[in-house]
Order: sequence, then structure tokens, then C-alpha cells
Amino acid sequence: MERLKLVLQYFQSNSESISNGICILLALVSVKLYTSFDFNCPCLPQYNRVYSLGVMVVPPVILFFLGVLVNRHTGVMMDEWTRAPGSRSKNPAVVKFLFSAMLQRALLAPMVWILVTLLDGKIFICAFSVSVNPSLFTGMPNNTGLDVVRLMAKVPCKEDAIFRNSSFRKAVSRYVRCYSQAIGWSILLFLIVLGALGRLIKPFFDNHATFLQTRYWSNYLDVEQKLFDETCVLHARDFAKKCVVQFFEDASEDDILRLPHPAFVAKDAAAWEDDEERLYGISKQEQVNRLLDKWYFNKPELDVTRRAHRPSPCVTWEGRDGKTLYTDV
Repeated sequence: MERLKLVLQYFQSNSESISNGICILLALVSVKLYTSFDFNCPCLPQYNRVYSLGVMVVPPVILFFLGVLVNRHTGVMMDEWTRAPGSRSKNPAVVKFLFSAMLQRALLAPMVWILVTLLDGKIFICAFSVSVNPSLFTGMPNNTGLDVVRLMAKVPCKEDAIFRNSSFRKAVSRYVRCYSQAIGWSILLFLIVLGALGRLIKPFFDNHATFLQTRYWSNYLDVEQKLFDETCVLHARDFAKKCVVQFFEDASEDDILRLPHPAFVAKDAAAWEDDEERLYGISKQEQVNRLLDKWYFNKPELDVTRRAHRPSPCVTWEGRDGKTLYTDV
């Protein structure tokens, strides 16, 4: 149980791992969908190939766009690509890295679907049984009254009375299935070799230091977006809390509804003051809108050294007569 908690915490804290997990889940879903899908060939010359290629192409396209949609790299990449330069210049290498990461993960499920269909062979038999030369096989039925094209189009339909327990149909199906599996294994081998060569050759053409910088700033954009969202949630919660409390205070003053002061409702008065301090002086809708516009159109430069030299805020407490009572630095 503890190991499961650690794994869940790891996935929750790492957006890249979440993206990988979602893509692997989509790949497993594609396999499950294909195994549960009842494929029935039309067994008509004019429809076999169109239907088969549609089944082989349309689901991978859907899975690809679904992978793009659920991939977190997509949102980070689009935010970085479309944002105004402002005080922070854009880095095309980071956008390229995010696009490559998004594309690799989005292509996993479609490739799994295509490989499964090729290794299974049923769709390939339906699509290309008409293209097989029947003279290569013996036992072709001649008393059906059908031409060769229509007869070969019925090869995938083993329940058809013409090919029931027919050795000719089994031979043609086995022949086309072998081609389908050969193509499937060839594609799988090509992808594995391409990936291995890419891992081996890439260090000789790419600067490793540049790659580390690109990966660092791509991770930074992801973390920055998450922290900004979390900060917005905290600020919105405190802003809403303050608005609600003021509403009930005003209602109490108008004798509409009398409620105890929130300082007495809260567990600790100091905790209530801390919640108010998290508003950072941004207490009006116009101020919040200006702040969000500034973040989107003019993101701060990537330089935090000035924070170390920023003077501490000075808080002055005054009495009712206007005289200074206490200064907190």
C-alpha cells in the first residue's frame, strides 16, 4: 500500500510522468477496443477496400487527436508559442522540444492500433483478397456463377455457403495474413531500429548542454504554469472569502441578518489575518484583471536576483489621532 502511495505521489508531482501514463493508457485502450470490435467484412468488391482502410485509418486519427488533447505538453507549447514576447523573449528550441514530446506521445496509441490490425490480419484480408491471383491456389469453386472478382471478395466471409470448409479460402486467407504480419513486424522493427539509432546518433549531432538547457526551460514552463494556477486558486479563494464576509457584514449593519464577526468564527484570528495578507494588496476586480493581463501579455523576465536586494516592506501602525505608534520593518 505504501508503494502504491509513493507511485501515485510521483505521478501527481511529475507532469511528464502523467503524460506518459495517459499515453500508455490510451495505447492499452486501443488494444482493448480492437479486441472488442466485431469486424465484419462487406464481402463486396466495391466496398471491401474502402471499409477496411477506413477501419485501419479513422480510429488512429481519433486516437492521435485524443492524445494531443490530453497531453499537457500541448497546452504549455501553445501558451509559449502564442504569447506576446513582453519582457521575456521566446525560445524556439523550447517550443520545438515541447512539440516533439507531444508528437511522440500522441503517436503511441495510433501506432499500436495499426500494428495490432496488421498482426491480426483480418482487415488486411478484407482489403486485399481481391488483389490475389487465384491461379496460385487449387480448389477454387467453379460452379458458383460468380466472376473471379466477386468470388475473391467473398474470401473473408468464412460463413458464406460458397467457402464453407473450403481449403481454397483458408489458403488465400493465410497467404494475405502472412503479408499483413510481415508488414506489421517490419514496421515494428523499423520503429525500434529508428529509435535506437536516434538515441545513439543524437549525441554526436546535438550539443548536450543545449539539450539540457532546452529540457530545463521546458520543465520550467510546466512548473511555472502549475504554480501560477495554484496561486490563482489561493488568491481567488481569499478574494471570494473577503467578498462574502463583507457582504454578510453589510447585511448585518442593515439589520437584515445578524451574524458573528468572522474573527470569532475563524479558528484563529492570526490565521484570518494571514488569509487577508495573501491578497497582496490586490483587492478590486480591475486590479485582478490588470494583473492577469500583465501576466499574459508581459510575463516577467527570468531574473530573480533583484528579489534578493528588494527592501523589506515597512508597515506603520497609526493611532486614532494620526500619530505613529509602531513601525514594523
